[in-house]
Amino acid sequence: MEGPVEIARASWGADIPAWVLRLAEECARSSQNKVAAQMNRSASLVSAVLRAKYKGDLDAVSEVVLGVFGGATVDCPALGTVPANLCRDWRARSTRFENVNALRVRMYRACNSCPRNRKEA
Repeated sequence: MEGPVEIARASWGADIPAWVLRLAEECARSSQNKVAAQMNRSASLVSAVLRAKYKGDLDAVSEVVLGVFGGATVDCPALGTVPANLCRDWRARSTRFENVNALRVRMYRACNSCPRNRKEA
C-alpha cells in the first residue's frame, strides 16, 4: 500500500512543490484526517492536492500548509506577526462587515486596507 508521500511523488512527478511534499509528510506522520483538521480544511481537499487533482486555488492551500506546518508568518498591521494561515482566515472573514466584537471590527478594517488582501476588479 502506498503512503501519502509516494502518492504525491507519483502524482506530481519531478515538479512536486516543496509544500505538497511537506503536506504528504505530515499526513504520513499522523493521518490525512488529522492534517485536514489542523488546517481547518476537508480531508478531500488534502487528498485532491496530494493526487494533483485539486482544481481550486493552490496558492491558498500552499499558504495554509506553510502557515500550519512550515512556520510561515506574516506581519499583520493589527496583530503583529501571525501564521500565514491565520492571515488568510482573517482576510476571508473581512469580505463582510459583522459588528460581533471589537476584534472582528478591527480586523475588518485592517484587512480591507492591507496590501496582502487582493481586491477583485
